[in-house]
Amino acid sequence: MEILRFTLSGRHAFFKKPEVNSYCYFTYGNIHKVALLGIFGAILGYGGYTQMQSFGKEKKRTALSPGYPEFYEKLRSLKVSILPASDCRNGVIPKKIQTFNNSVGYASREQGGNLIVKEQWLEKPRWEICVLVDSEEAEQVKNAICRKQCVYYPYLGKNDHPADIRDVRVETARCAAFTAVRLDCLAPEEKAAVFEPDFDDLDEFDGLDTCAEFKYEEALPWGMDEWTNHYMMKTYLYTNVLLETDAEVYQLEDGKKIIFY
Repeated sequence: MEILRFTLSGRHAFFKKPEVNSYCYFTYGNIHKVALLGIFGAILGYGGYTQMQSFGKEKKRTALSPGYPEFYEKLRSLKVSILPASDCRNGVIPKKIQTFNNSVGYASREQGGNLIVKEQWLEKPRWEICVLVDSEEAEQVKNAICRKQCVYYPYLGKNDHPADIRDVRVETARCAAFTAVRLDCLAPEEKAAVFEPDFDDLDEFDGLDTCAEFKYEEALPWGMDEWTNHYMMKTYLYTNVLLETDAEVYQLEDGKKIIFY
């Protein structure tokens, strides 16, 4: 099998947290799997959330029924891995509150029709993205990205933030066996636990050194509910300490180690 690998970046990004809908809109600290599938769906020309709304009107549905946006229906089985950039400080991407006016007229019922919007944006985000090419849909994503072709322009959460895809390459998938390993990707907490070795045998374990330890955790969307299309959440972990995992570990050509989810 193959691994599609590329760098995904932009000047800003905004992956909206749906829990807060007043005063200020907040962003997740990293791109998540659903947003990444949305980018792939745009590249391949699949429908999104607007398609779901029109579908409901055409079918004249009177009761809630299960269904997904087209991009998620077709791409949800993709196996991906998200690696924060090496210049990202301990997995934390800087954020800044941006204030701007929305004066389209229908945005606000206030006098003058002007809505003052405050959004929290990620500043100069950058990730390495890996996709395991083990299905027909993954093959289509690989071909489109390698050929620099897209149906809709990809963006980072909002169309205000165009996505930049660079350093595209295809590597051979190589599984590696470790008692404990330092992962270079965000990993679901359920698949990776901090390893506590016997201190008499520390030299046996992969990736051990004396650098300062860090641990970044965040609840991020990993999927969508079939009935409501609301996000389903998992806690993701990014750290430089040794982890034990029951997932298959893949070693990239430059020595980085990842798992897919």
